[in-house]
Amino acid sequence: SESAHREALAIRRKLLGEKHPDVASSLNNLGAVLYARGDYAAAEPLYREALALRRELLGDAHPDVAEAQNNLAELLFDLGDYAAAEPLYRAALALNQQLYGDKHRRVATALNNLAGLLYTQGEYGEAVRLGRQALATARELLGDEHPDVAQSLNNLGFFLSAQGDYAEAERQYREALATY
Repeated sequence: SESAHREALAIRRKLLGEKHPDVASSLNNLGAVLYARGDYAAAEPLYREALALRRELLGDAHPDVAEAQNNLAELLFDLGDYAAAEPLYRAALALNQQLYGDKHRRVATALNNLAGLLYTQGEYGEAVRLGRQALATARELLGDEHPDVAQSLNNLGFFLSAQGDYAEAERQYREALATY
């Protein structure tokens, strides 16, 4: 609950001080609770503070930084601020690739997230390219029957449909449905 997360943040600040990775995690967690409730105005400053603190304490090449970039990008995407979300999505993707290589679940998620943003902005060709890459990565890592693979298939169907490739989109949708 929100009150439990606020209490955890207060305790961590009291015990650890303002500049501690656990404080950044508590900020991020409270931001996630508020975001899930739809209180974007309250979540955004928490996500921004968590990202800044993680960068300061952990450096720019840490998995928690990539997580914070993605979380803030998701919120900005939902607010319709695509110009602010895109560099964060790209940075999260690049950092996840740097940390884990191209074949990792976080990379597949980051590819899907960026592809979704590009689709929303009308960049269908790039969305399809990234969607195919996300699908291939998810399949390789998770097998053909995993829900994340179905989601990637469904996403790719959206992207292909936007390009007018309805036959291929239908194949992706059908495969997603069978996988679900």
